[in-house]
Amino acid sequence: MVAIPEIESTLRDVGLVSRGGFHPQAEDRVPPMPDEADVGTLLLVGNVGDAMWRHFQAVKSEYAADHPLNEWSRRAIETIAARCGAHALFPFDGPPYLPFQRWAQRAEPVAPSPLGTLIHPDYGLWHAYRGALAFRERIALPPFDVRSIPCDHCRDKPCLSVCPVRAFAAGGYDVGACLGHVGGEHGGECLERGCMARRACPVGERYRYAADQARFHMHAFLRNARP
Repeated sequence: MVAIPEIESTLRDVGLVSRGGFHPQAEDRVPPMPDEADVGTLLLVGNVGDAMWRHFQAVKSEYAADHPLNEWSRRAIETIAARCGAHALFPFDGPPYLPFQRWAQRAEPVAPSPLGTLIHPDYGLWHAYRGALAFRERIALPPFDVRSIPCDHCRDKPCLSVCPVRAFAAGGYDVGACLGHVGGEHGGECLERGCMARRACPVGERYRYAADQARFHMHAFLRNARP
């Protein structure tokens, strides 16, 4: 049976990291293995900071322009899954889409931030989930890392006040206002350097995306979120 350290080492080779795991129950809605066997262990795979970006950027031109990072993630994680005897699952396959946000909260100490995205006590908002490895075996996992959520102790919550169009001010996310600003004549600061609200969060400063990585994600957001 494959061991967690071996999987983590294989992921690091392409700039990815293990984002924790859990033993699924029926309510987790984890699909069965290709042979219809139940999944015994689900390990989430993602990126933290810019390690993945360096690997992806080196081969980005090999992938189609619409969703190059998704295509790279699929190839990288499916290769690792085959090597580890796992089945790969992805958050971008759908609709219907798999409940990766809920799985993440089962796997590691993350919770929704005031922006709606999941915040991690160490990484802040500078992380993402790129896929998952499903194993039929029940692999031994470390105890769940119980941590407090940084937002619970943040009195000022600068993420809610810095947005030029107050897209997060009403207790939800005004996608239309955000898109209109980022794609408009005054949206260059967010489009080229990354979301100002996200950058206002003080947690995980050392993991903040570099300008070119943030620019890539913002341009992808603008391209794919428009009707």
